[in-house]
Amino acid sequence: MQRNFFSGDIVTAAILVIGDEILSGRTKDKNIGYIAEYLTAIGIDLKEVRVVCDDEAEIVAALNALRHRYSYVFTTGGIGPTHDDITADCVAKAFNVPIDVDPRALAILQERMVKMGAEMNEARMRMTRIPKGADLVHNKVSGAPGFWIGNVIVMAGVPAIMQAMLDEAAPKLKTGARMLSETVRADAREGDVGTQLGEVAKAHPEVSIGSYPFFDDKQGPNTNIVIRGRDAGRLAAAKSAVEAMLAQVRANL
Repeated sequence: MQRNFFSGDIVTAAILVIGDEILSGRTKDKNIGYIAEYLTAIGIDLKEVRVVCDDEAEIVAALNALRHRYSYVFTTGGIGPTHDDITADCVAKAFNVPIDVDPRALAILQERMVKMGAEMNEARMRMTRIPKGADLVHNKVSGAPGFWIGNVIVMAGVPAIMQAMLDEAAPKLKTGARMLSETVRADAREGDVGTQLGEVAKAHPEVSIGSYPFFDDKQGPNTNIVIRGRDAGRLAAAKSAVEAMLAQVRANL
């Protein structure tokens, strides 16, 4: 039975980051935060992020787990010209479809190589291999496209290219009600407000309330309280309750 991933106002997503260089620390990921903010802004809830090595079995297993659980899966990395860029093959295997040179991708790359005066060699040909049935995700930065098959959007790992691909895919995404957010500065340590904040959270289960400690150069340890929800009225009520609780806590410090 086909599962419905677009239930009511909630659309969910996961990110699958692919690459040994991320896990080794050689490359510092700059895509997760960008995608998270982007999706939140358009009404998609990012629920999970996984990072996997350049191993076919691991990539296929992770992709199948995520794509059956969330509305969308965004992958980054592994679609370049080198031998360890195996993402496209893994996606094809996960969907049980063949993969071959795509005439659309080939035309794009050939045109770009002519403009650059570069050779359309074997390595670059690897970037024209697309799983059967996938739509291309165009790439205005370097030409080589990503692709979209089922609920999986496959993008490059290079941040500038990934961002261009995300801009291309975004207008076609189904979105839900945007998550609203309010931040209240506690002017108290997290330990001073933890119990009381839990009581406020229980009284307002329709919103999400979290505490985030930080260090203030003038006042020392401090806390931000973040309230998130889709209903503006409930959000405002929870914020007022948090502010009243904080005022009482500060008065007793």
